[in-house]
Amino acid sequence: MDASATPSSIGLGWRHAVFSHDVDEFASAQPNWSLHYEQLSGGRFEGRLQHVQLPGMRMVLEASNQALWQRGQLGTRHIGLAMPLEMNGHGTFNGQVLGADSIMIGRSEELDLCLPAGGAMIGIVVDAELLSSLWQQLYQKRMSSWIDRQVVIEARPGLADVVRSMHRRIMTDVEAAPQLLKDPSVLMQMRDAVLIEWIEALPTRIAVDGLDSGEARKRVVDRARELMRSRQDAPLSILQVCERVGASPSKLEYCFRSVLGISPAKYLRALRLNGVRRELRQNPSGTVQDVAARWGFWHLGEFAAAYRRQFSELPSQTLRDVG
Repeated sequence: MDASATPSSIGLGWRHAVFSHDVDEFASAQPNWSLHYEQLSGGRFEGRLQHVQLPGMRMVLEASNQALWQRGQLGTRHIGLAMPLEMNGHGTFNGQVLGADSIMIGRSEELDLCLPAGGAMIGIVVDAELLSSLWQQLYQKRMSSWIDRQVVIEARPGLADVVRSMHRRIMTDVEAAPQLLKDPSVLMQMRDAVLIEWIEALPTRIAVDGLDSGEARKRVVDRARELMRSRQDAPLSILQVCERVGASPSKLEYCFRSVLGISPAKYLRALRLNGVRRELRQNPSGTVQDVAARWGFWHLGEFAAAYRRQFSELPSQTLRDVG
C-alpha cells in the first residue's frame, strides 16, 4: 500500500491518499471509519482514494478497477452524500439502483454500497449538526425527515456536473498546494462552497415511496449472506439457502442481481475466495491446503484455478508476498 502523510488530529485540515493492490488494506486505510469491502469481480485489485478533511466535513474521491461491495460505518452523527464519477455497470446503494447522476444520501452509521468494476465516486461526509444549520440558513426550515433514510435521488438537471467539477477541482488544488490546509479561512471557504453546491443539487421534492421494495430485496440478500458466511467449511447449496431464507430460487436470483449485480452462486464463490485470501494474508504461517479446507475447498487444483481467476495470482504467491 502507498499512502501519503498520515492524518493528524492536530489542525483543522489534512489530506490522505492511498493506492493499494489489496482490498482489505484499502478498506482499512480510511481514517476513523470502519469498513469491510468484498471483491466481487475477478482480477488483480487496484484501488485509489483521496480524502481531504475540512472543518466538520470530509471530501472523498475513490476509484477501483474491480466490482466491490462496501459495508460499514463512516463515523457517527454524520451524513454522507455521494455521486458516481464513472459507473459502467450495475451499482446500488442500500438496494436502490444507481444512475449516472444519482446522489446517495444517508446517515454515516450504516453504509451499504455496491459499485461495478472500473467504478469511481465522489462524496462528502459532513457533521449532521453542521448540515442541519446550513440547511436552516438556506431554506429557512428544518432539515427534511427523509435524511434519516438511506436514499438514492436524481440530481437537479445540469447540477451533477457542477458538483463533480467543483469537488474534483478543490481536491486537485489541495493536492498541488497542501499549504492551503494550514489556512483556517481558506478551509472554511472551501467547505462552504462545496457544501452549498451539494445541497443545491438536491431536488426540491424527494419521493421515498420506492424505498421499501429496495430495502426488502437487500434484507433477502443480507439474510442469505449471513447464512453463507456461517457455513464456510461446509457451504450450503443455493437450494438450501433458499429454503432457510424462505425465497424461491428465482426470487433469490432476482434479489442478488438487483442488489449486487451478480448471481447468488457467483457471490458465494467470491465470498469463499475472499475469505481464503484474507486468512492467508492475516496468518501466513498456515498452509494453503488447511485454509482452503476451512472455506470448503477440497479439490486443490480446482481451488487454485478459481483463486487465480479471482485475484490474478496463485494462493502460494499470496503467502509469499506476506511471508
